[in-house]
Amino acid sequence: MEEQTRELAPGSRTLLQDATTTRRQTPSFIRNLGAGIILDVRARTPWYLSDWTDAWNYRVVPATALIFFANVLPGIAFSLDLIETTQQYAVAEVLVSSFMAAFVFSVFGAQPLTIAGVTGPITVFNKTIYDIISKQPNAPNYLHFMGWVYFWAAIIHWFTAVLNWCNFLKYVTLFSCDTFGFYVSWVYLQYGVQVITRQFSGEFDGALVGIILGLLMLVTSFLFQRLSETTLLHRHIRRFFLDYGMPISLIAASGMAYWGRFNTSNPTTLPVGGAFQAANGRAWIVKFWELDGKWVSVALPFGIILWILFFFDHNVSSLIAQGSQFPLRKPPGFHHDFFLLGITTFIAGLIGVPAPNGLIPQAPIHTASLVIMGKPSRKDLDEEEHRITRPSLQSGNDSTGVIIQMEKQSDYSVSRREVPIAVVEQRVSNLAQGSLCLVLLTGPFLHILGLVPRGVLAGLFWFMGADALKGNGITIKLLYLIRDKTLTSPDDPLRKVRKSRLLMFVAIQLVAFGATFVVTQSVAAIGFPVIILLLVPLRTYVIPQLPFTQEELSILDGPTASPFTMESVGGSRHTA
Repeated sequence: MEEQTRELAPGSRTLLQDATTTRRQTPSFIRNLGAGIILDVRARTPWYLSDWTDAWNYRVVPATALIFFANVLPGIAFSLDLIETTQQYAVAEVLVSSFMAAFVFSVFGAQPLTIAGVTGPITVFNKTIYDIISKQPNAPNYLHFMGWVYFWAAIIHWFTAVLNWCNFLKYVTLFSCDTFGFYVSWVYLQYGVQVITRQFSGEFDGALVGIILGLLMLVTSFLFQRLSETTLLHRHIRRFFLDYGMPISLIAASGMAYWGRFNTSNPTTLPVGGAFQAANGRAWIVKFWELDGKWVSVALPFGIILWILFFFDHNVSSLIAQGSQFPLRKPPGFHHDFFLLGITTFIAGLIGVPAPNGLIPQAPIHTASLVIMGKPSRKDLDEEEHRITRPSLQSGNDSTGVIIQMEKQSDYSVSRREVPIAVVEQRVSNLAQGSLCLVLLTGPFLHILGLVPRGVLAGLFWFMGADALKGNGITIKLLYLIRDKTLTSPDDPLRKVRKSRLLMFVAIQLVAFGATFVVTQSVAAIGFPVIILLLVPLRTYVIPQLPFTQEELSILDGPTASPFTMESVGGSRHTA
């Protein structure tokens, strides 16, 4: 993979290496101010034109459709509790926030593959602040107070980028990313259940239909995904199922709510307002500078907590979207994009919308949908053939005909197998899915959006959460522990790890996940970003002191992204 990346982007790699060397050889603090942003811009600028011309590829079409449904509908569903509780936001605010993030990061960002939007954590954050300040005597205007929270957070974002603090990402490994991804996956599953349970406060029949629609959405989505992984039908049809299975399932499940006796149950749908209208008919500009001075200082600690959340959440989303499993050739730019995140956070406070940031699992889903599949290289084929056919030659089986037949089948399956050979790295799919959010703000499309049953959104949450869990490192380790060892590949690296040490490593991750999840559900929910950030020093300073061998830690953990990607933050400091 790394050899392929070096072949694809020698100029970018050389430029980043020279920039990294220059950064390390410059001791002056003043001269280093903003160095990360400057180097990111220099590295990415030569690719800017190709970011638009490379979009002339069919992969952009399914990527746009997939990420649009995977971004806007969960964002709205996440915000339902915030909308209904605070009465300060509406669906329009979520759509405007999603469009703003897509426009800024697709047009100006150094990492346009990273999808930003409204997440579950930010809605929990906003709602918790509302619960806190609404109970205070002479409570301030909520949107004015949030404007200052976002303004303080934006300032810290800008300082972080200018002071090159994104280099801290060199310490982020799969341990932190898998644990946080595991947490986000369970948040999706939990929200799916909450969407259903809230419907029981209304008509019972409607709630039951919501459950049926949610299960229909979940099952059909996984059915399309499973069909895409089989050997049935032509490969183009299988790829069609993979690309459009989820959108088709969503549309079909939504239409089912209006078929036959389902329609008479009046299932609960999404609440929508007027076209391009903010909640309660307010103006789109929030005059947060009119807030009383005593509340301005109170907003500062909340701004710091928001910065902690976004620093980890957005950057980890960018790391996972540029993971080592993707054959990327264009350079990243973490410092530059975090500065842009400060700008979008400030704008969010100015217009009174939930602040957007990087999305998990949407960001890696976006990159995966842009992958171009092809035949593996001759070197990869030789290695795979050796791995598959060699054991049959040493098996001691006297049936020469069976051995030859197995070798022929293995050789055929290896030669026909497709692997990721490239990614359509461009800016159009992100901009297009954000522009569709803006289209939804028009009257006719708002009406269509208002027809989507909430039960379907529950199924979408379940599908995305379960799909993310399936590929999570914690899940993979847990499945290994319970799998029949006679059916485990002899080449599985986990075989080299003592079972007690594997259990210890997974237990630490599960405890960290449990602590984060429990805090989120408690009155201390506002502090959950701190626990998430503590995962990094836990991995860096505590785990190496535990009784793991160097080889075991190198197998259990590793860098999230390739060295090519990590060069933007000074390289990876992952050590066993």
